[in-house]
Amino acid sequence: MSPLEVVTLGQNAVTITLLLAAPLLIVGMVVGLIVAIFQATTQIQEMTLTFVPKIVAVMLAQLFFASWMLIKITDYTRELFINIPNIIR
Repeated sequence: MSPLEVVTLGQNAVTITLLLAAPLLIVGMVVGLIVAIFQATTQIQEMTLTFVPKIVAVMLAQLFFASWMLIKITDYTRELFINIPNIIR
């Protein structure tokens, strides 16, 4: 196995990880921004107010994107298993 193949495997793993995490992180960031704007306009500085909406939004996003995420990780794993003979030679 050449160093180029190792780098490619690592690059693909990082790419699929970022692709799977991006929707949840974006939803959390958007909800956090909305809550921060709400807190700034109303001058409510409750620390726990930021956590509950973000947790709920990320859980709902997880339910919404779960099938897509499962398809992506299954396809990646299938391709990885198919390429095992090429990797170990």
